[in-house]
Amino acid sequence: MKRFLAITIAMGLSVFAASASELRDSALRQIRFDQKINAQIPLDASFHDETGRTVRLGDYFGKKPVVLVLGYYGCPMLCTLVSNGLVETFHDLKSDIGDQFNVLHVSISPTEKPDLAAAKKREYLRHYGRPGAEAGWHFLTGDEPAIHQLADAVGFRYAYDSTVKQYAHPSGFIVLTPEGKVSRYFFGVDFRGQELSDALHTAAAHQTGSPIRQLLLLCFHYSPVTSKYGALLLNSVRTIGLATLLALATFIARSGRKLPS
Repeated sequence: MKRFLAITIAMGLSVFAASASELRDSALRQIRFDQKINAQIPLDASFHDETGRTVRLGDYFGKKPVVLVLGYYGCPMLCTLVSNGLVETFHDLKSDIGDQFNVLHVSISPTEKPDLAAAKKREYLRHYGRPGAEAGWHFLTGDEPAIHQLADAVGFRYAYDSTVKQYAHPSGFIVLTPEGKVSRYFFGVDFRGQELSDALHTAAAHQTGSPIRQLLLLCFHYSPVTSKYGALLLNSVRTIGLATLLALATFIARSGRKLPS
């Protein structure tokens, strides 16, 4: 519930942002997840881990399902909410990171380096708090060709705005099978532990799920004065607001409390 309210407030405040943007609404409409169920990620693609060591994506696959998170570590918008939402959801799971599944964060910014990735890893390991997670939770950086190759493979469509020096990209994450095939997409910033648990079990069995309805929630800083993106985001705010009201109604119904007459 707190995550619903946080994102509604954050997006509502963003409507009054004053930064200029080069990205037009026609370009922003193309930014989304193309759900490529059963697609194979490029296991030979090279990146750098949080220690600066050169690694291949294939180094993180073979035995366990993987939660793949694409974004960038210096993101001032929704990336932090996505990651925080994930940590809270990981807390709800009986299975542990590094034991039953791994987590792989990959920066889409070729200018970000391993020291920033290492700082993010320390931060999220501290929040997670379970022993052994450091062996299964990885934060990668890389060069633009490898980043694009991975993003294209999983249908992660994004763009860079050089004026505000930020990336516009969809929010969510992907569950991959042990051999690196797309099994399930999760959208938004609020995730249910049972749904993630089911998705991990499906992926661990080398199976894939089905495409799901996508919530349009972009991570981007924009100007309603210089572009039409304000209308797009207002629609997202209305969607999240409705979801918040529905979640509140569900909470009240489940609590069994009776309103005073």
